[in-house]
Amino acid sequence: MEQRKFTKEELARNNGRDSTSVYIAYDGKVYDVTGSFLWQKGKHQVMHFAGKDLTEELSDAPHGPDLLDRYPVIGILIDD
Repeated sequence: MEQRKFTKEELARNNGRDSTSVYIAYDGKVYDVTGSFLWQKGKHQVMHFAGKDLTEELSDAPHGPDLLDRYPVIGILIDD
């Protein structure tokens, strides 16, 4: 089955504000973190914001990308 393709604009609409879903991207994959208490209202540790590609930012996190394995991959991020 082909995965849904997200543009950066589509990803940005899912930023957790105004009752939207909470999606983040990492290494080309889009994850649904809506149900995570760590991403309430689209913010994580007051440093990271949903609706964005967090590939660069994750290198500064105290955890590795393996933590994302807890969340479903719902698509891929494409260049606009």
